[in-house]
Amino acid sequence: MTSRQTTSEKPKYFDLDIHGIGYLNRVREVTPENGFPFLSVTIAALRGPTDNVQHTHFDCVVSGEEAKDLVRQLIPAVEADMKVLVGFHLSDLQAQTFTFKQGERAGTTGVGLKSRLLRFQWIKVDGKAFLGTSATSSAVA
Repeated sequence: MTSRQTTSEKPKYFDLDIHGIGYLNRVREVTPENGFPFLSVTIAALRGPTDNVQHTHFDCVVSGEEAKDLVRQLIPAVEADMKVLVGFHLSDLQAQTFTFKQGERAGTTGVGLKSRLLRFQWIKVDGKAFLGTSATSSAVA
């Protein structure tokens, strides 16, 4: 047996998955100069004690097909500033530095968390369950 991978073997991966609860924000279609357009969102994940909740923001490329469909259905709710609370599953977390361009922190370095949004466990819009119209959305309640 050699250390080379045969064509019939599937590549092996180390997964870094994140499961949590947070608010869906900033839904947008991104069209890079070089590359293919993609759907992007920001999730403000909740963490810490319930009486002193902290938020961690993840900028996510929406990867899962069902997640893409549901995010597109949620655009009107997000744009109307409704509270879209989601149970989420992210993967491939990476930190990326950036420079603030305006405000009191202009010129200083910040760190952004980037990830891929794979799926939702559930969705609530202004406290009410959102089922969506996807054929497989029965798991989203």
